[in-house]
Amino acid sequence: MNRFTLPRDLYWGKGALEHLKELDGKKAIVVLGGGSMKRFGFVDRVLAYLKEAGIETQLFENVEPDPSVETVMAGAKAMTDFQPDWIIAMGGGSPIDAAKAMWTFYEYPDVTFEELCIPFNFPKLRTKAKFLAIPSTSGTATEVTAFSVITNYQTGVKYPLADFNITPDVAIVDPELAETMPAKLVAHTGMDALTHAIEAYVSTLNSPFTDPLALKAIHMVFDHIAGSYKGDMNDREQMHYGQCLAGMAFSNALLGIVHSMAHKTGAAFSTGHIPHGCANAIYLPYVIQYNAMDETAHKRYADIARSVGIEGTDDECVKALCEKIDAYNVELNIPKTLKEFGINEEEFLEKVDKIAELAVGDACTGSNPRSITPEQMSQLLKCTYYGTPVEF
Repeated sequence: MNRFTLPRDLYWGKGALEHLKELDGKKAIVVLGGGSMKRFGFVDRVLAYLKEAGIETQLFENVEPDPSVETVMAGAKAMTDFQPDWIIAMGGGSPIDAAKAMWTFYEYPDVTFEELCIPFNFPKLRTKAKFLAIPSTSGTATEVTAFSVITNYQTGVKYPLADFNITPDVAIVDPELAETMPAKLVAHTGMDALTHAIEAYVSTLNSPFTDPLALKAIHMVFDHIAGSYKGDMNDREQMHYGQCLAGMAFSNALLGIVHSMAHKTGAAFSTGHIPHGCANAIYLPYVIQYNAMDETAHKRYADIARSVGIEGTDDECVKALCEKIDAYNVELNIPKTLKEFGINEEEFLEKVDKIAELAVGDACTGSNPRSITPEQMSQLLKCTYYGTPVEF
């Protein structure tokens, strides 16, 4: 038996933030990131709408990029002290991901982080609060997914938490929030969305319910990411919706080793943190080359290519798909290799085998269309460092 899960309600379009006026509750805690939502006036709007709904509100601010275990526990304590019946997370993927984990510790103070790292091992939520997510970036789609990524900075490892329990109850996808993104963030989050959709389409858990969502998301990214990067607000609105469709697809079809690699390399190197979407963009063409050695994956990559107007044999289509992604990376000023990104070679070679082992053990590896050993993963990572073709 299979399962397909999305939020109970999704409100979208310019001005969708006004739905907050209609919430039924007594107390809400609003989880925020570094301050951009305040600077652009969105926090004031949220507070005004919640006041109109008769809901007492408290803020939990300054969730860092790639939120830490410590931030999660601090947020859970704030919730325990305040006792909200709504948890509202607004901003990029980081505050929303953090709030999902906070929610769990708020409802179950005795659960351990180690227990939550086991995929689909969460206790039943909604015993104290419901969850509403408002994304301001166009990539993670965490507002509609069953996932959260938390970083243990003591080990340098990212933990992707996975459970349908943490799928939000309500998502508000208002493109006005995405209009404020700087160009680099548009590039990174947009390529993250593309990776979500492509990995969902070739995942071993793809289905008739996820395939249409994944393909439509791929088309929307290819049609609108360049214009969004250049500042066209119509393109930016369409990207905000496309990334949400990609999230609906991958939350149910799961992902693959592009994300396994990104999770384990993002915080691994002292010479430079790799933003998640940037890492995905670098790794995606190399992983396509690796996975395309599998006959089924090869055909599905070719199907993606043909759906966006590429013609030729399956081999030609897969090659052209990689070239198309490379071309977008160039246009979006994303490096082609880890070396070009600035990762120190000596440190990379020192750490690559351990990173490979961790990546193979990542929760996303299980649904990748082609199996991979730690030795193969190490080879693949070296290809992404030096820019060499994947021929194994």
